[in-house]
This record gives sequence, C-alpha cells and structure tokens, in this order.
Amino acid sequence: MRRLIVAVVVLVGLLVVADFSAAAAAESTISRQMRDRLSLPEDPSVRVNGVSFLAQAATGRYRSVDVSMERLPVGSLRSRAVEVKIHDLRAPWSELTGSAPAPRFRATDARSVVTIGSGDVMRMVPRSTQLSLATVDANDIDEIVLDGGDPTLRGLDPRNAALLTATMTVRGVEQPVEVLTALQVTNDGLIRLTPRDVRLTGGDDLTAAETAALTRTFSLLIDPGKLPFRVTPTTLRVDSDGALELSGQVKDLIVGEGDRSSSSSAQG
Repeated sequence: MRRLIVAVVVLVGLLVVADFSAAAAAESTISRQMRDRLSLPEDPSVRVNGVSFLAQAATGRYRSVDVSMERLPVGSLRSRAVEVKIHDLRAPWSELTGSAPAPRFRATDARSVVTIGSGDVMRMVPRSTQLSLATVDANDIDEIVLDGGDPTLRGLDPRNAALLTATMTVRGVEQPVEVLTALQVTNDGLIRLTPRDVRLTGGDDLTAAETAALTRTFSLLIDPGKLPFRVTPTTLRVDSDGALELSGQVKDLIVGEGDRSSSSSAQG
C-alpha cells in the first residue's frame, strides 16, 4: 500500500512538472509572437491561465492568455504600459510549442489596454510639481455644483470624468488646484482632457482671468500610441492606481500570417 501511495505521489509530481514545462514552452512561443507582431523592444510577459495547461492543450483551446509589458515609452510618455487579454485562444499543440515554422493563433476576442501614469500627465502641465488622478461619482459632482460649480455639470457622466489634483504656483504661492475633467477619446484615438471646473482647494475664489488661464493649462491632448492589433480605442477611464486607461476590444482575432480581426467594440 505504501509503495502504491509513493508511486501515485511520484506520478502526480511528474505530471505537474510536465504541465509547467509545457506551459512555459507555450508562453515563450506566444511571447516571441507578440514581440514581433506588436514591435516590442523585448519579449513581453505571458501567462496561460487555467488549472491544467495539458488538459487545455489536449483540446487545442485555452480559456485565457494575458500578455503585458511595463514601461513601454512612446513620444514623451515614459510610464506607458501595454496589456492584452486574449479569450478562448485556439491553436494546435505544434504551434504553441514552437515546432511549427510559422505559429498562428486564433481567438474569440481580445481586449487591448494602454495605461499612462499620472507622472506622464504631470509633465504635460507647466509649473506643476505633483499631480494625481481619481475617479468621481455623481455625489462628487453634485458637491462641486453645491459649492458654486456650474449646474450643467450634473449632466456630466461620471464614467467619463475624473478629478485631477495638481500642486502648482498660483498667485506666487505653491498650492493644490482641483480640476473636474471630462475624459474623451477622439476619432483619431487621442486622449482629450477638458477641464469643466477649476478651483483652489484652499477655498479662495479664482478670478475669471485665472480660471481661463488654468483651464488652458489643464486642457490636454495626449497621443497614447497605438493599441495592440490595431484595436480601435473606445473606453477611457481612471484606474484604481490613478492612471489613465485606454482600451478597446476586438473580435475574431488572428495572430500570425498577417494579423487580422473582424471588428472592434466598446469594452466597459
């Protein structure tokens, strides 16, 4: 009986090792493909999700694959990161293990995400020394209106807005400025930040000239670079880390032999 238990334990151990080894080989192949297809400077991080890789490999279908790369500069952006979440990946075993001469994968859909840290945004705001971004809800907007803001702000969708707080010199004194900002993705895939309410956190009122000047300062147009697989960006928001997150979704994705997809759609 003891020998049987030992044999079972050894067999399970060997299967686990085989599973990890096969998954590592597949992840390496996908990583090289993504580096080439996305023109990345180095291999990105790849993770094939699921309890057992070999069980998925037996069917040629993989529940989800995550591809990510941190700090991928473009233009003046330094903290830009790229992430792709691929769902229902379909590929023969030979293509995932790299034995095929030209690996080719297909997926039901993929979500492409580009994030831009608040530090990059701060560098676009003259005279600012600190800057943070936070989400807002309807109550936050209502409080701004009750505190003297334009009543039309209540028509601003909180999902398309953010509270930007920056420390900068105003009236010769370095102090925090709060800006209720509308978030927009332009038709050509740029990020537009439009101030809707600007105020000093200390409570002092701004003059019309000061408000106009600060509104110009915080009106930003940011080129985030292209989303992976030429996905059309549709959603812009502030994530839990206070970074701008631009995303889009593509259906029926093919990686390899000339990438293509059938459509892009919004992803909330």
